[in-house]
Amino acid sequence: MSLASWFRWNEPPNRISQRSPTEMVVETLMMELSWQIKQAEKQQRERENEYRRMKSGVDYGWLVSYPKHSYDISPGERLQLEDMCTKIHPSYCGPVILRFRQVVAEYEPEAQEVSRLFRSVLQEAAEKIKEEEEAKKLARQWNTKNRTSLSLTTFKSRSRISPFISDIKTISEDVERGTQPNRRVWSMPEFRNTK
Repeated sequence: MSLASWFRWNEPPNRISQRSPTEMVVETLMMELSWQIKQAEKQQRERENEYRRMKSGVDYGWLVSYPKHSYDISPGERLQLEDMCTKIHPSYCGPVILRFRQVVAEYEPEAQEVSRLFRSVLQEAAEKIKEEEEAKKLARQWNTKNRTSLSLTTFKSRSRISPFISDIKTISEDVERGTQPNRRVWSMPEFRNTK
């Protein structure tokens, strides 16, 4: 028996899962939420231990064993949060995580409050995405509107107006008819209307 069969070196590598980007965003954001809940529990235990140590003067923390993960969000709330996560575009996943971490660091919430903070960050991101989509829509409308107006201006600019040949009667022509035209200086050509 060869060692290659034991270690499966000759097997083809596993393919990357065929999950959609939306599923990956939901999974990533929910993993971040669960990690932040665990961190909030850990900080809460540390605060409780510090309070006990200050109160009694003796540290018995090494005797206490804590459960690995005691707080969990309800299934209904989890589904709501996952539904909110589906509305987040993949390009916003990183900024949402950074904003969530910033809010958690700023407020130092209890484990029960983390999911509410997460919900508020998701709502904020969804509103921002909606505003940007509306701005893009308005920009597209503006660009198409400008294209049509530009085509009209280019059409108008193509028609040439000759100031010397005109059928439009003006007041100055009526006044000039009664007077003799002045002779121009030799360097300037003389223009006369020939009718």
